[in-house]
Amino acid sequence: MRLESSYPFAVTLARLRSTLEARGFRIFATIDHRGAAQSVEMVMPPTTVLIYGDPRSGTPLMLSAPDFALELPLRLLVREGEHGKTYVTYNPAASLEGKHRLVAGMAQKLAPVERIIANALIASSANG
Repeated sequence: MRLESSYPFAVTLARLRSTLEARGFRIFATIDHRGAAQSVEMVMPPTTVLIYGDPRSGTPLMLSAPDFALELPLRLLVREGEHGKTYVTYNPAASLEGKHRLVAGMAQKLAPVERIIANALIASSANG
């Protein structure tokens, strides 16, 4: 799933981080691909992966299907595309259904975060 953000890259990344944390998600890691590219004298647009999750949601899935741990924690790709547009990409819960012998319907427990992500990308009318 790829969504376009109403905000520039840095604001989008900050909004996602703060929104997820405010909703009880833990940011386990941040991977700055642009920074890594710069470290080897290569150039790429801002590109960051947030690795996040909620052990209350993920642990039951891994207990049900231990190999499902390969899918967790979840990841969000935030990148700047052409003309300065910012995109957020993630694997929707529906795409995880049945993976690694997960019981049917259990992956949908991860779906509510998708609305949280989408709402963080929309400029509120209160902001003008």
